[in-house]
This record gives sequence, C-alpha cells and structure tokens, in this order.
Amino acid sequence: QVQLAESGGGLVQAGGSLRLSCAASGRTFSSYAMGWFRQAPGKEREFVAAISWNGGSTVYANFVKARFTISRDNAKNTVWLQMNSLKPEDTAVYYCALDQWSTIRSMDLADFGSWGQGTQVTVSS
Repeated sequence: QVQLAESGGGLVQAGGSLRLSCAASGRTFSSYAMGWFRQAPGKEREFVAAISWNGGSTVYANFVKARFTISRDNAKNTVWLQMNSLKPEDTAVYYCALDQWSTIRSMDLADFGSWGQGTQVTVSS
C-alpha cells in the first residue's frame, strides 16, 4: 500500500505562487498515475490535475489551466503541483491521490485509491 504525504501549503497573497509536494512511500508509486484534488469549506472535493505514470500525459481542470503545473519524479517518489497566479477562490485543502491506473482514464474521485492527509492553501485578497 502506498502512503502519501503532502506539504508546501500556506498563506499567500493573491497573485503569488506556491509549490505543493506529495511524497510517496512504497514501490508501486511509479506504476500509477497521480492526481491532485482540492476541497474548499462547504464544498465537495474537486479534481485539479493529474499526471500519467511516466509524466508523459497531464490533465487539468479548466479553472487552473495555464496557472498550475503538475509534475513528478519517480526516482524521488514525488509529485508536485506548481501553483502560480493564485486567486482567493483557490483557497482549499489540497490532496494528492494515487490513481488505480497507470494512465489518466478519468477525473473521478472513485478512481483514486490512496489519499494523503491534505495541505491547507489560503490565498488572501
């Protein structure tokens, strides 16, 4: 079983940047696609971005395109989410998750098995 741990969240002003990290334990990390999701207070958890097992394919939610970049390094068992031009509406707890597939087949939460504990991102106006 893969265990995931997010870090890098914090408080930032609108227009600023943050880089989230997700460290994975377990030998199977490199075989699976990874995703980032977020959940704002009172809202459902939503898809943010995903990356295939080898980094060759990425998918983004429309609301983060051209602002966020997902990447991974399988040798370091780590996936990152670089977030630029942050907006107050980006405020949420951000989670990384392990896909059950090696390629990106869907953005459905149900397709993602292991989850991290989340890291808080707060963007002030």
